[in-house]
Amino acid sequence: MSTTASTSAVAGQPVIGIIGMGDMGRLYATKLSAGGYRVVVCDKPDLFDRLSAEFEGTGIEVLADGHAVSRLADFIVYSVEAAAIGAVVRQYGPSTKIGATVAGQTSVKAPEKEAFDKYLPADVDIVSVHSLHGPSVTTEGQPLIIIHHRGPQEKVTMVEEIFQSFKSRYVYLSYDEHDEVTANTQAVTHAAFLSMGMAWKNGSSYPWEETKWVSGIEVVKVNITLRIYAAKWHVYAGLAILNPAAQRQIQQYARSTTELMKLMLGGHRDELARRVWAAREAVFGWAETEDPVHDEDGGRRPILLSEDILNQFSLGEYDKKRDDQPNSHLSLLAMVDCWAALDIHPFKHLDVAGTPVFMLWIGVAEYLFRSRERLAAAIDAGLADRVFRADDLEFTIAARGWGECVSFGNFDLYERRFLDTANFFAPRFEGASKMGSKMIKTIQESQQRSN
Repeated sequence: MSTTASTSAVAGQPVIGIIGMGDMGRLYATKLSAGGYRVVVCDKPDLFDRLSAEFEGTGIEVLADGHAVSRLADFIVYSVEAAAIGAVVRQYGPSTKIGATVAGQTSVKAPEKEAFDKYLPADVDIVSVHSLHGPSVTTEGQPLIIIHHRGPQEKVTMVEEIFQSFKSRYVYLSYDEHDEVTANTQAVTHAAFLSMGMAWKNGSSYPWEETKWVSGIEVVKVNITLRIYAAKWHVYAGLAILNPAAQRQIQQYARSTTELMKLMLGGHRDELARRVWAAREAVFGWAETEDPVHDEDGGRRPILLSEDILNQFSLGEYDKKRDDQPNSHLSLLAMVDCWAALDIHPFKHLDVAGTPVFMLWIGVAEYLFRSRERLAAAIDAGLADRVFRADDLEFTIAARGWGECVSFGNFDLYERRFLDTANFFAPRFEGASKMGSKMIKTIQESQQRSN
């Protein structure tokens, strides 16, 4: 269930504590302070002096450590990495004020739930949260998950009131439901675009320097990839390694990629076609003979509307008169094949996790599979085309590598793989972020006009 918070200002009452002043901790502290609350914060003790200087005169009080925050605050948010939540709560949880309410702003809730249940005193309530967006995205209208785990209903009401200034859309889930939804909407898409970036890096290829990547669906794929690699690695590592549902999906994605690539290399047209069309029907409900161009009346409109809209954004000089080079879109074929194999329907979760970025990630797959002509061309390209064959090979190796990395549960390896690729693309991040934001805005405006 979801509702939209009211816009009235909050005055006074509970003291808000933030433990962990990374990007999201700063966002929470700043907005809650602006909403009229007394906000006390901390980070690692060795950052106390720097943090104190940064927030001097802002009204946000910097305290020495999590013990000081926990003893003072009535509502405490742990804004730390999912991999570190257990250690941090073990250290500071016992100092929590009697009757306080505790939340965690982590992207994976399984380790958070375990830490809270294990280390928080029994006289402390738990109403957790998760803003399903990054720190650079406006909170207005975005999903804010509220998880009522322990304590009276009045504590949920208190949390709703505290976050009024965010103007977010409240979504009520359990811990388990949260991790299922985030896995189903993010795990496979992350794996696809992480693998895409690593494939380009290993091939020493900057897509914006090659005409085969400059337009339409290609520019969406490139910009999503760059947007992911411009973010913090631990956000994606936590989801992939600590969420059991995400682990299963990433392993299946690697298998789907490998098996489809083998069918392409072996020239097994009938088997490849059967598998792709079956995945289309399993995930979207569209039979092989059905091209749902006019099915929007009474149903969900497509996320990405038209090639004309996509071609407003280009990584290079786009010639409308030339024919686009065929592409197997192996990354997207494998994405839908993986969902079909695991009986996952991520589009059912768009009302819950439908931030603009999430919708764009999933939308590129929908865009390809909506059109029988586009999908048939992708199958033909996978079997016969040689222009993208080297890219597909690098992509398959990268997808298998990410699958192995996640299966090892090794955060250090994940960080090295991620940062190695991120550093390769670093000069392009700012431009990709700006273009991605414009792209999302244009698509949203087009959808609004068509409604």
